[in-house]
Order: sequence, then C-alpha cells, then structure tokens
Amino acid sequence: MHYAINLSRWLAAHASLFIIAIAVMTFFVPDLFSWVRGTTQTVILGIIMLTMGLTLTTDDFRVLARRPLDILIGACAQFLIMPCVAYLLVRVFRLEPALALGILLVGCCPGGVSSNIMSYLCHGDVAFSVGMTCASTLLAPVMTPLLMELTAGEIIEIDAVGMFLNILIVTIIPVGIGCFLNYTYSHKASFPTIQSLMPGLSVTCLACIVGGVISTVHDDLVARGLWLFLWTFAVVLCHNSLGYLLGWTAGRLAGFSVAKKRTISIEVGMQNAGLATVLAGTFFAAQPLAVLPCAISCAWHSISGTILAGLFLRADRHHKKVEQQK
Repeated sequence: MHYAINLSRWLAAHASLFIIAIAVMTFFVPDLFSWVRGTTQTVILGIIMLTMGLTLTTDDFRVLARRPLDILIGACAQFLIMPCVAYLLVRVFRLEPALALGILLVGCCPGGVSSNIMSYLCHGDVAFSVGMTCASTLLAPVMTPLLMELTAGEIIEIDAVGMFLNILIVTIIPVGIGCFLNYTYSHKASFPTIQSLMPGLSVTCLACIVGGVISTVHDDLVARGLWLFLWTFAVVLCHNSLGYLLGWTAGRLAGFSVAKKRTISIEVGMQNAGLATVLAGTFFAAQPLAVLPCAISCAWHSISGTILAGLFLRADRHHKKVEQQK
C-alpha cells in the first residue's frame, strides 16, 4: 500500500508529463486506447468526479454559505469570461465548425478539479478555490447546456436536455456519492489511505480519456499533419491564458486580496476539459475533431496551471527579497 500511495503522489505531481506521455504513445499505437469510447469514457469521467467527492467535506460546502459574495463573483467570472473568450477566439481564428464546437465546449464547462491543487501550491485561498469548484460543478448541468445553446446554437443543434441529464449523471451524482462516502466513513482508520490514492487514480483516468481522444482523431491528425495540432493548440493557449488574465482582473475589480486574486485567476483559467471531452464525444459524434481542443486542454491546463503557480511563488520570493533589502 505504501508503494501505491507514493505512486499516487508521483502521478499527482507529474500529471501533465504523464498525460502527454500517454498522448504521444497513443499517437504511435492508436489502438492502445481505442476501448475508451462512449459509455466507457463516461464511466471513467464519473470515477474522476467520484474521486473529487471523496476529498470534499461538509466544511467545504459550508464555504458556499459563509462566503456567498465571493462565490457569486467567482461563479459569474467563471461562466461569463471563458464562454465569451471562446466565442471571440472562434471568430478571430476562423475555426472550422468541429474545432469551434470543441473550444466553445471547453469554455462553457465548469472549473477543473486540479485547480484546487494549484491554488494550494501558490499560496492562494484554498477554501475559496474549493468553494468555486463546488459552485461551478453544481451549476454546470444548467449553465453548460444554456451557454452552448447561446454560443454554438448557430453551428449545430444543441440537445440541451440531453446534455443537462448527461452532466447530472457524470458529475453531480458521482460527486454526491463521494461526499456521502466521505461523510459516512471518514472516521474509519483506512479512509485517509483511500483518499491518498484518489489523486493518482484521477490522473490515470484523465490520461485514459486523452488517450481515447488521440485514438479517435488519429487519422485526421495524420492526414492533416502538424498544422492542425499547432493551430488548435494556439487557440487553446490563448483561451487558457486570457482566462488567467481576465480572472485576475475580475478579482482586482472586486477588491480581492492577493491570495483570492490568484485563486480566481486559476479557477477561471483551468476548465474541466475531461467533462468537455466526454460531452464532445457524446453529443458531437458526427464532428470527431470537436474532441481535439478538449484533449489538448486536458494536458495543457495542467501544465499552464503548474507554470502559473510557479510564477506566483517566484513573485513572492522577489517581494520578500525586496523587503529584506529595505
């Protein structure tokens, strides 16, 4: 068990590296994750959300009641900035319909689970981060289909009711089950060990989803070459970076502390791209390339979040050094 816990910690610390390695491996051996399709993909995402629920406590949900204004500002920033930026980028980059659907879907999804880890690493407001993740996840069944209808309705007909039910099944229910198990069995001696294995399991599941996507779009990537990947990556990079920048700006306009500004920046910029991937595969199956921006976002958001957390820490060290020289 000790080795399993260490492996889980290693995977959590090197999530982006592991996901990229799986993506590259799948590109050269496309059948490796060809089994990650349809229902299997949905179940894997459900496991990821279950791991999130297992780490949440009743205190995490009390944040929603204790700090309603902070959470309201955060939720508004989350569901306003990212869809609008995605819509703008689709127009600026003149994306083809399939890729446009993918980036819009990423923009309309709730905040990513790993954003809480990034907030912790950069000395952000972790309670606020968890509260924002909870709020955006709870709002996702309504907000994501609604925003997709508004931003992508002219590209393709959106099955808003089907999307609502799908998000409910793959996010809210697994998170609820995880929270129930945490509440019921948290006093058991073995439960902290189980919780310590969750980060590694979550990263492994996300890597499987990315592998499944690469397997799906492999032929298109080969046929259209490096240009397709780089063009899509450029859009994902802009979307993610503008999310961080505008999230920080929203926090500054709201008069937040430095810790809260860091948190809202990370929460807004990092999306639940795993959910976007599953939704793209389920509802836009006729447009297989729609999953490509989602898969790239899965890997890149982890990398960029780590980089941003490092930049925030470097700013702290610089500020401390300046203070000591005075």
